[in-house]
Amino acid sequence: MRKTILLVDDDPDIVELLKLFLEKEFDVLEAHDGQTAIQLFSRSSIDLAVIDIMMPHLDGFQLLQWIRMHSKLPVIVVSAKNQETDKITGLGLGADDFITKPFSPLEVVARIQAQLRRTYEFNNPALVRAEEEMTETKLGDLTLDHEACMLYKRGEPIALSANEYKLLKLFMSKPGRIYTKKQIFESVWSDPYFADDNTIMVQISRLRDKIEDSPREPVYLKTVRGLGYRFAKKEELHAP
Repeated sequence: MRKTILLVDDDPDIVELLKLFLEKEFDVLEAHDGQTAIQLFSRSSIDLAVIDIMMPHLDGFQLLQWIRMHSKLPVIVVSAKNQETDKITGLGLGADDFITKPFSPLEVVARIQAQLRRTYEFNNPALVRAEEEMTETKLGDLTLDHEACMLYKRGEPIALSANEYKLLKLFMSKPGRIYTKKQIFESVWSDPYFADDNTIMVQISRLRDKIEDSPREPVYLKTVRGLGYRFAKKEELHAP
């Protein structure tokens, strides 16, 4: 079944260029501002969004925040804003990838394909059977629902992006185990690790904001200096 890609950019030339490369493989929807994009989300089934930052009415960061409140679908930010702070902001708000203009359309297509594989690969039959054996994982006040890919904290639902779900599933499946940055990156992103510490740190920070009462003093997701990260064991969470 063909996936649906939403392109959001106020430059019609960029949208048309990307459509030329995407329409052979995907169904493509387009919007030229954030408000129109939200309207499309309300009436269409979208599998991945490619969004610009600088747009009228509702900019890309605001649109990204809205998407993350309602969906875990992969989002790629494509922007002329190439400062490191913009990339960190985009990733921190929930973007799965960040591409700087000018770009190669073929690179954008390749990154879209990669995100779709990573996001929807857990729906393959082998993994579905595994999920059926364990529909949820509980640790402390956290419950990770594997069927809905949703987190519950003290019974309150918390939406997760695809990478956040994979990251939390990795840690909660083996509490107490120390994962190196290389193990984390290659497990969650399915790519070779080339010392991409910033991506991991941003994702860890985003996840702590969702699961910890005090992200600066984490109880669940702990840093092991010089080694990596680990999730607290059950007995640690119930210690006096």
